[in-house]
Amino acid sequence: MILDARPFLLALFAALALSACDQERVAKLEEGVASESDVRQQFGEPTRTIERADGSKVLEYPRQPEGTTNYVIEIGPDGKMSSLRQLLHPANFAKVQPGMTDLEVRQLLGQPAKTHRFDLKPDETIWDWRFQDGQERKVFSVTFGKDKTVIATATQDDPRERDGGR
Repeated sequence: MILDARPFLLALFAALALSACDQERVAKLEEGVASESDVRQQFGEPTRTIERADGSKVLEYPRQPEGTTNYVIEIGPDGKMSSLRQLLHPANFAKVQPGMTDLEVRQLLGQPAKTHRFDLKPDETIWDWRFQDGQERKVFSVTFGKDKTVIATATQDDPRERDGGR
């Protein structure tokens, strides 16, 4: 059987280009100096904006499912960028513990690349995030029970690398 690798290669090149563009965007933004307008000029419209009571905002820029990063940019009450964080890294994954709620995990890691359930385990939901560990693409998975709290986590090689992009 001969597989057409073009869709995989296009997705890979798009993810690499997005990653390179993001590094350039990040370099142009300085904490305490860049305004919300500067952030939006570099990153575009966020997929989600959380407005806090003190006037600060949290802007989310997930790069899932094809990318390997999730950015959260905080704008202080003064309208200046107070922090820019990339959420998908082993230190953050280590913070995910049994008993945490799905909301707590979402706040810690951002939007997942994929959510899924299995017919034989209808009370469980799994969320996956793709990330880069050195030169290797990996997937971090969190399994939630019926009460929407963490019951397990796992890290594995990204199956798309192993399966030739399928």
